[in-house]
This record gives sequence, C-alpha cells and structure tokens, in this order.
Amino acid sequence: METGTAADKADGPDPQHRRPEDADDTAVAAAGKLSEALEYTERARGLLYAFHQLTGHADFLLDEVVRLLHAGGHRQLADEVQDGLIGRNVLAGRWTFQIVEEYDDGYYREFRETERRVRDRLMEGRRHVYEAELKERRRTHGRPGHRARP
Repeated sequence: METGTAADKADGPDPQHRRPEDADDTAVAAAGKLSEALEYTERARGLLYAFHQLTGHADFLLDEVVRLLHAGGHRQLADEVQDGLIGRNVLAGRWTFQIVEEYDDGYYREFRETERRVRDRLMEGRRHVYEAELKERRRTHGRPGHRARP
C-alpha cells in the first residue's frame, strides 16, 4: 500500500510499519493473521495465569474454612476439606504452576517462535504492517485525530 509522493510517505506509517518492497498482499495478510492468532494466544495465556492465581487463592481460602469448621465443632467436615481439597492436584500429578510452565515451555514458546520466523521472513521482522495499512485505509487524511504517527 505504498503511496507515491514524498508528502504521502511523510504522512503515512513510519518505516518500521511499511511493507517490505517484495511483500505482496497475501504475505501481509498471512503475517497479519498470524499476529492476530498470537494475540489470541496471549489472551488465552493470561486466562491460564488467572486460573493459576484464582485456584491458588481458593486453596488458601480453604484454610479459613477448616478453621471455621473446627471452631464450630464440625471436625469430620474440617478433615474432609483438609484431606480432600487442600493441596490437591488440579490435574493428575499437577498443580496449576506446572500446567502454566508446561504451556509456556511448549505450545506458547513454539507459537511465539513461529510467529517471529514468519514475520522475519515475510515482513523483514516488521510488526503490525497489516494494521498500519488498515489504518491508512480507514483514517481521514489531514483531519485532527487522524494522524499516521504520534
């Protein structure tokens, strides 16, 4: 989506967001779609960390449950909570930190590395080329609040 005049280029995306000379529309679209997929993976990872933290917090709340059950004379129920839930694996052999580590070291790492390789090969390492071109198509040139760059 390169424009022809020097004035157009000065008002367009900065060089780090311009498509490489040899990149066609398909390459820009593919790199952009992979970047979008990575963004969804980042969101999923955040939810996985939220799951980790929420599960851990719930486990610590059980200490108070056990204390209250003991205080109320419900020893058997306190023991059930203590023995059945506190410190229990959430998956076979795993606490949530182990799930997070396995995800990070496996799928997540490979996803990030693959996205980087594709971007390096197709976009010379440039990020958000697709989005920069989308911005150029959607903004109103010359209007306040529609500048190409900060």
